[in-house]
Amino acid sequence: MYKNLLRPLFFLFDPEAVHHFSFAAIKLMGKLGLAPLIRDIYKLEHPSLTREVFGLKFKNPVGLAAGFDKNAALYNELSDFGFGFVEIGTLTPKPQDGNPKKRLFRLKKDQAIINRMGFNNQGVEQAVTALKKPHRVLIGGNIGKNKLTPNEQAVSDYLICLEALFSSVDYFVVNVSSPNTPGLRALQEKEPLKALLNSLMKRKSELQAAASELANRPLLLKIAPDLTDEQLLDIIEIVAETKIDGVIASNTTLSRKGLASNESLTAQAGGLSGKPVKDRSTHVIKFLFEKSKGAFPIIGVGGIHSADDALEKLAAGASLIQLWTGFVYEGPALVKKINKALIAQTH
Repeated sequence: MYKNLLRPLFFLFDPEAVHHFSFAAIKLMGKLGLAPLIRDIYKLEHPSLTREVFGLKFKNPVGLAAGFDKNAALYNELSDFGFGFVEIGTLTPKPQDGNPKKRLFRLKKDQAIINRMGFNNQGVEQAVTALKKPHRVLIGGNIGKNKLTPNEQAVSDYLICLEALFSSVDYFVVNVSSPNTPGLRALQEKEPLKALLNSLMKRKSELQAAASELANRPLLLKIAPDLTDEQLLDIIEIVAETKIDGVIASNTTLSRKGLASNESLTAQAGGLSGKPVKDRSTHVIKFLFEKSKGAFPIIGVGGIHSADDALEKLAAGASLIQLWTGFVYEGPALVKKINKALIAQTH
């Protein structure tokens, strides 16, 4: 129904407007008491789907990537579509509008999206309020810095978000890899990144000690797919030195290699996601897993549009996976298809 009826209709309209409309529709379905029906259609539970990764128990390994529910508005409702975890954000200390519109583009021929949203969000305090509802799913908090905060003061922004969200989310993701905040990717350089992660890990330990009743809050790093193999070796070294809990590979790419869409779309500034990033993202996962000898968990994201794509990421070394663009193009049935394929693997 989604691919044959809803998607062609949605794709007639501006993608950001459709996103807001979809959120309103999902919220309305919840108010109408349709959540149990949605769960019956899309949710799949089976002992073979459960995963224990960085000390957390996931009902299944398929998550929703950050950028979809930026403000923690619909995490429970989105979990009804079968996700094993939902990542909110990217959140910044202060609310910000993000980049000027139009800033979201569909590349239909490539089954891809270019976005230059620019960390548009309502600020971390608003998210903390939204997260007060009981959670039906594990929640990740993806954190970043405000656009106007210079890189020399970036650590402060990340610490503000960590402290504010500490008792409200189950794990944290440090986003230094979005291409849409000026200068942000410079924080992926070895020394600035080590300094940032060491500061966050130190503060996390202090918060954990002060709230001993709370389970451990793992801290992950989200990296760009555009890093060279040499830079990926640095990432492995940084993970070992800072003792962070894992890596998310990967964010959107600046590459436009091999695209079939017309130049008016491919020339748009921003990060590219979807099918064109699939192979590069899988390479990054495989490289990190093999070179580190599986020393840390990896969440694989990038170009997952089918159950086979998901299995490929897991075979490359990912412990968990996340969807974003594939969820837009394939619809919510994709989550169930992946989980069905995972169950079939065990029989």
